[in-house]
Amino acid sequence: MSLQKKDFIEIEFTGRLKDTGEIFDSNVKEELDKMHIYQGHKDDHVHETKPLLYCLGEGMFLAGVDEYLIGKEIGKYVVGLSSENAFGKRRKELIKMIPIKVFFQHKINPVQGAMLNFDGKMGKVLSVSGGRVLVDFNHPLAGKDVIYEVNVKKIIQDINEKIKGFNNFIFKQDFKFSVDNKKVIYEIPESDKQLKIFIGIFKEKFKEIFGMELEIKGEKEKISNEEKAEKPREGKKETK
Repeated sequence: MSLQKKDFIEIEFTGRLKDTGEIFDSNVKEELDKMHIYQGHKDDHVHETKPLLYCLGEGMFLAGVDEYLIGKEIGKYVVGLSSENAFGKRRKELIKMIPIKVFFQHKINPVQGAMLNFDGKMGKVLSVSGGRVLVDFNHPLAGKDVIYEVNVKKIIQDINEKIKGFNNFIFKQDFKFSVDNKKVIYEIPESDKQLKIFIGIFKEKFKEIFGMELEIKGEKEKISNEEKAEKPREGKKETK
């Protein structure tokens, strides 16, 4: 079965710089070990690695890799990408000179090499000179040709597994949900209003991927025995 856009697939991958072979991203433990992500003794606690589950061709992974995989079969591939098809060319206009007082106003001490968040945009401090800070807003891998080693392990068919995968990818957590015909109902605690708003932002994306409506319902939270005891009783007033 060939891979199609909007298929949910499970992959293992490793990204390398073409010129040096240096690994910059991976979800394969053996490759992460080479990056020295895990250090210390064998009995030290480490994070488990697991395959990435995502929707093909929907902006959830590098577009150049997705375009290569569409039409392919389950299996292993080596995908070479030029900088234009990977993380883009380096652009001079994305290197900005910013007054140092802007940093001080936000209680930030700019240090050469630091990665900082500027209203949602990541920038690397290139230099600090006098009252000015030179910041590079290019992607750290901009201008680099890369190679991805990809192992497509399987295509996910079960709708519940697809939704769980979507939740973990986008929201980094699981939610209670149920599937009712062409509708998926999420149950979110009544008290978590911000989470409801955040999930609501993705309703159109959800419909685009699954072809289903997303409904968000409040989940009544359980009250502990202690909370029940503290809760004032309602009903008849005491008579003297």
